[in-house]
Amino acid sequence: MTPRLKSYPTYKDSGVPWLGDVPAHWKVRKQRQVVKLLVSNVDKHSFENEKAVRLCNYVDVYKHDRITERLHFMKATATEDEINRFRLREGDVLVTKDSESWNDIGVPALVEYTADDLVCGYHLAILRPHTEQIIGVYLLRAIQSQGVASQYYISANGVTRYGLTHQGIKNVQIPIPPLPEQHAIARYLDHIDARIKRAIRAKRKLIALLNEQKQAIIHRAVTRGLDPDVPLRPSGVEWLGDIPAHWEVRRVKQVSQILRGKFTHRPRNDPSFYDGPYPFIQTGEVSRAEKSILGYRQTLNERGFAVSKLFPAGTLVMTIAANIGDVAVLDFDACFPDSIVGLVPLNIIERDYLYYVFLSMKLELLREAPVNTQGNLNIDRIGGQSLPLPPMLEQKLIMKKIEVDTTEVSAAMRRTKQQIDLIREYRTRLIADVVTGKLDVRAAAAGLPEELEEIEPDATEAEEIDLDAEPAEWEDESDAP
Repeated sequence: MTPRLKSYPTYKDSGVPWLGDVPAHWKVRKQRQVVKLLVSNVDKHSFENEKAVRLCNYVDVYKHDRITERLHFMKATATEDEINRFRLREGDVLVTKDSESWNDIGVPALVEYTADDLVCGYHLAILRPHTEQIIGVYLLRAIQSQGVASQYYISANGVTRYGLTHQGIKNVQIPIPPLPEQHAIARYLDHIDARIKRAIRAKRKLIALLNEQKQAIIHRAVTRGLDPDVPLRPSGVEWLGDIPAHWEVRRVKQVSQILRGKFTHRPRNDPSFYDGPYPFIQTGEVSRAEKSILGYRQTLNERGFAVSKLFPAGTLVMTIAANIGDVAVLDFDACFPDSIVGLVPLNIIERDYLYYVFLSMKLELLREAPVNTQGNLNIDRIGGQSLPLPPMLEQKLIMKKIEVDTTEVSAAMRRTKQQIDLIREYRTRLIADVVTGKLDVRAAAAGLPEELEEIEPDATEAEEIDLDAEPAEWEDESDAP
């Protein structure tokens, strides 16, 4: 146990409105005074006349607050000059400098692993601390605090694509304690972070178990029906197995229209096509939906609408790129790109029954996504999938039974997700209070064991360890960082 945290004995006015009072012995400095700024221009392309490198890229930084040897870095090439300028050093802090979402700007990661061939990639900035004034691990925590992070958000320019200028990065103001105190703050927050990650990991495992239970209920209902004594017959489809003898097996294209989304302009992030009256969803909204998509982050104007297509509320949608095979129901009229398809059921199948069938057959859809096309599905592959087709009345009974039988499981999943959100809020508040001097952790840090707990990442590291939301997706390769 750590002692209860208290405030510092004396404070002074920081002179910075958002920061307010700081401990009397602290300073406040702009980043230009305490770090060297390097903005990388090394992209993911390879050229014969350049040297092979490993690239620490945007996603590496966004999904991990520590750059370690465990990460799998992208292979690329760079010139000798680029390698010398942008080779990572231990203690560097990398920040995201471009994004489709303003609150994905300024996400930091601390470099803990270096190699001669490991360089910083495009869309990132290197903050190299002047170590006589600030250490990298404290800088990481400072940038994670809401007040410092907000300065990045405010400095970002753009409409649908946001970016930081060099001056915007350099002018960010940071509270600076003495170096021993920076070490104490970093040590204490690392200790708390390890405990938080362990708690979130346990709750994510619970969610995974609950989801398995929910999927089992759905799979049983859509492949065997509700009568345990019904005669069965072989379906001839591996993932289905035996089905009730009176059911049919049809292909998806025989029971629904499959309409691909549309957004023909490239680059997709051209701001002149956005900010109008037409909702525009992307794969992230589909993946995050519990069943219905209730909100959106982007809209199209008349120019954007002219190169897209509007789908009505109630459309069943499926992702065919990025997060493959996720399904949801539109709660409003919306446009979407060709990384999503809309499915319009014919009069022989209920929409919600089709939704549950797709939930059950997701693994089969993933198997259909060829590796050599970046794991994308297409309309032909979806349309060729076989599914079970009961009579319409039985479909309706199955839908109702699934809704009843999964109510408690779904509620438990929601509660657990809410608990994770509360833990994240606590983490955010604690970091802000500690790095702005509202709480004094020196005594608590001094009482910690010599060797702090380290949480080993597992196969789901990006989901388990990352404590924040997913980044705005780049669904077309030409748009990707």
